[in-house]
Amino acid sequence: MSVNLGIIGYGIMGERLLRAAVAHNPEILRVSAVWDPSAEAMQRLRADFPEIGQAEDAQAVISASDCVYVASPPTSHLAHARAAMAAGKAVFCEKPLSIDLPDARAFANEARDSRFAVNFPFASSFAVDQLKRWIAEGVVGDWRNVEIEVAFAHWPRPWQMDAEAWLDRTEQGGFTREVVSHFLFLTKRMTGHLHLNAAQVEFPEAGRSERSVGADLSQPDLPITLKGSVGTTEKPDHNTWTLNGSAGSIRLRDWSLAERFDPASGAWKEAPDAIPNEKARPLILARQLDKVAALTQGQPQDLASLEEALAVQEVVEAILSAR
Repeated sequence: MSVNLGIIGYGIMGERLLRAAVAHNPEILRVSAVWDPSAEAMQRLRADFPEIGQAEDAQAVISASDCVYVASPPTSHLAHARAAMAAGKAVFCEKPLSIDLPDARAFANEARDSRFAVNFPFASSFAVDQLKRWIAEGVVGDWRNVEIEVAFAHWPRPWQMDAEAWLDRTEQGGFTREVVSHFLFLTKRMTGHLHLNAAQVEFPEAGRSERSVGADLSQPDLPITLKGSVGTTEKPDHNTWTLNGSAGSIRLRDWSLAERFDPASGAWKEAPDAIPNEKARPLILARQLDKVAALTQGQPQDLASLEEALAVQEVVEAILSAR
């Protein structure tokens, strides 16, 4: 039986998931309704997808759906999630859970047995699958350390400028919440742990989001370091997650490229089937949607769990408070 997916929020993420859902197998999942409080966003929705149901408000989306995708700005996530869960619906939520840690913790207790997951696409990444295969094959050997680096020419990135009003403000924006969180999730998923020992953060412009972060997430026998900055690369968005071991090094670069270090040439080499993020994204979202359908139907799936999302948020907010 097909799952009816409703979408609250038609910004960048809402549109991306909607496009993936429209292209998905309708026998697995179909879009029931979409709503955004912005009249401009709804006008864009009507122009882009006139065939999609346009709801009058968030409650109408919830009523029309089996599962609700919450893609609104962070401060509204938990209100929409709670409303959907109160109506007995499954919830697929954007990160972070909230920017209010006490409320996020309370929600984690409330929703412990609910059908709830968070949209961290690394849960369905082909490149992450490749990293896991290399690890299983012994390419890395004994793990020695993990290095996370993210860099941006400007913040927000060019495709996010319409959301600058909140993405570049301290209340709910910044690249640590928006981007670093993905790599913290990946670290927890790969290592099983996520603990912050020390952090540094810089807010050089009053009222605007951070421009530099550094963190030590070391565990016994596995040092984990994080570096993030704005204005240190010409690329709009550049990132690496690197695992170094006794036998070799592997990494994830620019969201979707699995690479292995070749000592003979002294260079990183992509996996033979590596594809850039622009091409990988819709394929990964399709995998995510299959899992959303499974979540809704109470079937096994490996989307980011509530526990993982809260652990990521705990570290993110601790980094941002290290002033």
